[in-house]
Amino acid sequence: MTMPTYLGMPAFPQAAREAVADERLRGNLAHATGTIRDRRRAAVAELDDWAALREAGRRIKDHTLRYLDHYLRELEERVTAAGGTVHWARDAAEANRIVAGLVRATGQTEVVKVKSMATQEIGLNEALAEEGITAYETDLAELIVQLGDDRPSHILVPAIHRNRSEIRDIFRRRMPGAPADLSDEPADLAEAARRHLRAKFLSAKVAVSGVNFAVAETGTLVVLESEGNGRMCLTLPETLISVMGIEKVVPTWRDLEVFLQLLPRSSTAERMNPYTSTWTGVTPGDGPQDFHLVLLDNGRTATLADEVGRQALRCIRCSACLNVCPVYARAGGHAYGSPYPGPIGAILSPQIRGIGSEVDASLPYASSLCGACFEACPVAIDIPEVLVHLRAKAVEEGPRHPLVGTAMAAAGWTLRSPRRLALAQRAASASRRLIGRRGRIRRLPGPLRAWTDSRDAPAPPPESFRAWWKRTNGGRS
Repeated sequence: MTMPTYLGMPAFPQAAREAVADERLRGNLAHATGTIRDRRRAAVAELDDWAALREAGRRIKDHTLRYLDHYLRELEERVTAAGGTVHWARDAAEANRIVAGLVRATGQTEVVKVKSMATQEIGLNEALAEEGITAYETDLAELIVQLGDDRPSHILVPAIHRNRSEIRDIFRRRMPGAPADLSDEPADLAEAARRHLRAKFLSAKVAVSGVNFAVAETGTLVVLESEGNGRMCLTLPETLISVMGIEKVVPTWRDLEVFLQLLPRSSTAERMNPYTSTWTGVTPGDGPQDFHLVLLDNGRTATLADEVGRQALRCIRCSACLNVCPVYARAGGHAYGSPYPGPIGAILSPQIRGIGSEVDASLPYASSLCGACFEACPVAIDIPEVLVHLRAKAVEEGPRHPLVGTAMAAAGWTLRSPRRLALAQRAASASRRLIGRRGRIRRLPGPLRAWTDSRDAPAPPPESFRAWWKRTNGGRS
C-alpha cells in the first residue's frame, strides 16, 4: 500500500459533479477560500523581496532533492547522535507497522496526534485502530473531522467544508462532556474543544507528529502550528514518534530561515508562525525521553526520478494553491479522492500512487490550467506544467476506454489509403446536416457524447480541402 484512495470514491469528474450540486458546500468553500486568499495577498504584499524569497526557496529545495541521499544520511547521523532512533519506511504499510510496533512496546493503547499530512497519507489512524490503539487528533479542525466520521478536505483547514452550526452539532453529538446548550460562537466551540483535549494532553504517554522541516546539519526537527496543541503533544508525553516524508529535509538552519518566512504568509497569512517547535533528539529531564523518527519514502523516490514531476516534492504544504484554484473552490477537497486535495494533490497523488487507477488517471485533468496555482506557490512549483506532463502519462499508462484502441486502429487504417480517406471525408460532409446545427455539433451519439458533453465541435465542412482543390484546380478555375 502506498497511499489510500478514499474508499468508494469515484473518479474526479463524477465526484466533482456531485460536489458542485451541494449549495451549502459551495457557499462554505467560497467564503473560506476567499477570506484566506485576500488575507494572504495582503501579507505577501508587505514584503518587497517576496519574489527573491520565493526563488531562494525553489533553489534550496531543488538543491536538496538533487543531493537528497547525502542530506538524509547526515540527518540520520545527527538524530542518532542526539539520542533519537531513526527508522526507514519504504511504503505506507511499513511505516504503519513501525509506528504500531513502537506504540505497543510502550504498553499504551492511546496516542495523541499533532496534525500531520504524512500520517493521513499512510492511513495511520486506521492502521493503529486495527492494532487496538486509539489515536486522538488534537488540532481543532482535525478533531472536527474525526468526531464527525468525516474526511479532511483541505491541507491547512481540514474542516473547511463545515460551517459553525455544523461543527456545533457534531460537538453536541460526539464530544464527551460538551454542553447541551453549546452555541456556534467560535469562542464557545474552541473552549469546548480545549476542555475535551486538556485531559488527553495530561494523561497521554505517547504522541505522534508529522514534521514540517528537518535540519540536516543538527538533526533538529521543526513543527509549525497555530493553536498550541502541537506543543502540548511534543513536550508532555514520554515517547514521541515523528513521521516525516523524506523530502522535508533542509541542509542548514540558514535554509530553514527562508521557509519560516515563506510558509506562514502563504498558509495562514501571518508574518510569523504562532507556534514553532524545534527539538533535537532527547534532552534528559526535558520533554520526551524516547524519540523515534520514521523517514517515509512511499513513492517519493520514484517521483524524484521524473525530471518534470519531481518539482512536486518542493511542496511545503502551505495550501496556497488550493485557495486560488477555481476548480477546488467549487468541487471541494473530497472530490480528489486523496488526502492531498487541490492542485498539489492533482500532481502529487498520481505520482505517489501511480496512474493505474481511474481516480488517479482523472486527477491531472482536475484543472483549468489557468496558472493561478503556479503564481501563488511560494516555492514556484509549475503545477500546470506537471499536470500536462501527467496527462500524457495518463494516456500512456492509465486505463483507457475500450473503444479508444478500436477508434485509433480505424483511423490508422483510413489514413493509410488516399482512397479510404477521401471516402471518409465525403461521408463526414454528408453527415453535416444530421449532426451539425448552425455550424456546430452539439451532441454526438454513443460513447462520443463524452466529447460534446463538455465542448462544442465544428460541423464538418461541405467539402474537404482535397475535394475543393480537385474541383477548382487549386483555386485557379
